[in-house]
Amino acid sequence: MNTGYSRDSYTKLTSIVRGFKRSCPHCGHGKIFNGYLKLLNTCSNCDAPTGEIRADDLPPYVTILLVGHFIVPILLYVEAEYRPELWMQMTLWPSLTLLLTLTVLPFIKGAAVGLMWHLNLKGDEH
Repeated sequence: MNTGYSRDSYTKLTSIVRGFKRSCPHCGHGKIFNGYLKLLNTCSNCDAPTGEIRADDLPPYVTILLVGHFIVPILLYVEAEYRPELWMQMTLWPSLTLLLTLTVLPFIKGAAVGLMWHLNLKGDEH
């Protein structure tokens, strides 16, 4: 990664929040995604090389953790309180889980890219 980009002018949290917004973790203005999860090679505003970052495993793990901690308590509450039919639960919970997972994943990937940008990681370190 190009070390010519100074990360001293903003905090780690700023980079993560900028990434969560799916904007460049360096400048905060340009977009870094080309589609759903594909990173652009460079920021559309400041040309920061964000496409070099490989945030492969962290976003799905964090997304599963968050969605699971959101869905399971609701599922347990609904089951205990209302006892819906089995067919309704087999339709509702997987659909809701899938929808929530696919909605949250790009934002979590952006946050992971922001963190990796700030830490000057590419994702291919051993």
